[in-house]
Amino acid sequence: MKTHEWAPSYEAYVQKLIDEFQVPGAIVAVAKDGELFYEKTFGHRDREEQTPVNLDTVFGIGSITKSFTCLAIMQLQEEGKLSVNDPVVTYLPEFRTPDEAHTKAITIHHFMTHTLGLPPLPSLIPAMQRSLEADPTAAELLKHFETYGNQPIDTFEELMAYIGELKFELLGPPGTEFSYSNDAFGLLGTIVERVSGQTYESYVQEHILQPLGMGRSVFHVEELGEDDNIAMLYTPKVTEGARKVLRAPVAWDSPSMRAAGFLKASARDMLRYAELYRTGGSSHGATIISGESVAQMVSPHAKIDPVRSYGYGLGVLPLTEQHTLIQHTGGIKGVTAQMLIVPEAGITAILLTNVDDAPITDLTLGLLNSLLGRPLDTQYATFADYEVPLARLEQSQGTYKSGEGDEVNIRFDEADGQLVLVMENTELPLRPIGEDAFLFTRRGIDTHVRFVRNPEGEIKRFAMGSRQLPKVEA
Repeated sequence: MKTHEWAPSYEAYVQKLIDEFQVPGAIVAVAKDGELFYEKTFGHRDREEQTPVNLDTVFGIGSITKSFTCLAIMQLQEEGKLSVNDPVVTYLPEFRTPDEAHTKAITIHHFMTHTLGLPPLPSLIPAMQRSLEADPTAAELLKHFETYGNQPIDTFEELMAYIGELKFELLGPPGTEFSYSNDAFGLLGTIVERVSGQTYESYVQEHILQPLGMGRSVFHVEELGEDDNIAMLYTPKVTEGARKVLRAPVAWDSPSMRAAGFLKASARDMLRYAELYRTGGSSHGATIISGESVAQMVSPHAKIDPVRSYGYGLGVLPLTEQHTLIQHTGGIKGVTAQMLIVPEAGITAILLTNVDDAPITDLTLGLLNSLLGRPLDTQYATFADYEVPLARLEQSQGTYKSGEGDEVNIRFDEADGQLVLVMENTELPLRPIGEDAFLFTRRGIDTHVRFVRNPEGEIKRFAMGSRQLPKVEA
């Protein structure tokens, strides 16, 4: 493999972040036109054993699993077994929301694009509860969610019953509001099972992993037998302001939400997989989906913020006038991952780490900028400042909290005349770029946020990252 002139500066940039965040192990692998183009490993797959990372080391990929789930749905659509425009109650008659007419209007498309109208719900914790109870590092998390009940959700039917009994305010009619939903993707796994007649895991294995030659991709590392080329899991803990990364070998799992984020894979396998979205359905001699279906998956169906959109299990955003970025991030205990494809440049890439909360956005943007010959700190987009009336700014103050446990406080700083986002003892000034749209900058990376109003003009929610957090107090 040839050396690249941008590699030394990028690798120094990565090493600095890895040292700062105490990332035990990582790999960055890039293919161009289907051939390995760049590969660099950092640290160890097991920090204590000092074992190296390589292209075949198996890492968790978290929510990148969602693209596999959508791919399965598209395959079933091609076989004529379902349509993405079918109502979900056709396949999930037990599924309920607080509004019956709303429930009946939700289609598979709305599930695949996170536009079904559900706010972030507290179901993921009980869905993972049995593995959390076996994990000493999860004790605080379990305690935090005790108020939502203490019954594990082990099956799809239990997940639907749980959602049906929750009291929450819908975000808007199906198709109108984007908010990331693990529940929707867990239930897409149910649809795959009921339509195909086989388990979600066996369907993915038989129709995606095996045809693509992804022999090191599994839902449970035990499937790899005696093979030990598997990344140990680590998790950060902050004590008295100091970050410490701990060895945390117990993997989290969820039988009812495997379709949302529990696949594991090697970097080599993930490059084989990403190739599908570059070529329009083929990889290494296997064609498993049509170009038309891939085009549907990478279409910007739902707007997330001024830059990002969502297709089917994949994020889509304009990178330059000539280039589109197709990507998805994954994060769970012991996992931070990113898959990206820039079809016009012939590029596919995967970044895998074995700790949650690794600085994946920074690592990814730095890589993209390096590959495109831009300065490392070039942003995805730039925005002019916007003048927001003082009264409108003051309306935004309050506490916003989701069922998944995320909480932010927004206060107005009179001295500086600006809103400040307070999150986990961090204060970040908000720069207005629209009436209710703002940016905050952390480690040189801009993040979009917005306040969501009801038809009467009252602020009801705060959209940050990919989720809408309801306002709980002014």
